[in-house]
Amino acid sequence: MSCVRNYRSVGGETGRNLQETISEIESTPLEQMPRLSRLLINAATRSAIEAANRLLPYLDGSLGMDDTCSILFGAALVVYRLVGAKTQKPGCTTNKSSDVPAWEKRIEYRIILARVLIGRPVSFRSGNTSPRIVRSDRITLNGLGVRIDQPNINKKLTECIDGLKQRIGRA
Repeated sequence: MSCVRNYRSVGGETGRNLQETISEIESTPLEQMPRLSRLLINAATRSAIEAANRLLPYLDGSLGMDDTCSILFGAALVVYRLVGAKTQKPGCTTNKSSDVPAWEKRIEYRIILARVLIGRPVSFRSGNTSPRIVRSDRITLNGLGVRIDQPNINKKLTECIDGLKQRIGRA
């Protein structure tokens, strides 16, 4: 809050933008601040940078590293907004695919496959005899030594489905 007070005397649109931006990001932890990509250097970007640079002499009034960080990052965000570049809102993070560990992806993938394996016998048991379902049921039941034309196929399908559900429960 203290660094925002330093800019109250600064007039103009850039000063107001900087004041608003600093008040937005001041309470945001560094880990949650948006990542800023590189800007192309052109006339509009240069003029926005020059406007923000005029405000940076007020860094002397900052009380600590937090204030300095807020002022510098706020100035960078002001430049982005003046240029019209897109950034995330402060405090919002995207879940990147690299954030999910490989072992978790493998487990989720196995669960998805097991659910597909469960869905086809359930579909066959309820009366769907399309070639794809029948073919996948033959493949599934071959491991159990059961043929689809046996009279107790519903019982065997139920056992197979229960076994697959137990595999999901263990994962």
